[in-house]
Amino acid sequence: MTLLHRNECSKSRCALDYMQHSTAEYTIRDYVADPLSRAELTELLHKLGKEAKDIVRTGDDLFKALYGDIELTSEQWLEVLVEHPILLERPILIDGDKAIVGRPPELVEEYVKAKQGK
Repeated sequence: MTLLHRNECSKSRCALDYMQHSTAEYTIRDYVADPLSRAELTELLHKLGKEAKDIVRTGDDLFKALYGDIELTSEQWLEVLVEHPILLERPILIDGDKAIVGRPPELVEEYVKAKQGK
């Protein structure tokens, strides 16, 4: 499993704390320091079963300043995430061909427990 993590985010830290106290094997990827490529984002969206606009932090001040109330196409939403990875919703747990947005972070705990049969 891979946890797309941003340490400055309290929800992301909560999910990481759970992962650290679980027996699950995982890696951490700071998606701002190591941004996802367009191809990785496209694959992630497929795993999540979501569109790019569904995982953009539209309430973030940066988003509001740059895009405000502009109507965006699906490709433009994807480009927002490519150009500004900090706007990616967090945390996201990727597990093979599945992924979940950990909002609330308890969803990460529930997923890992279910996977481990607990």
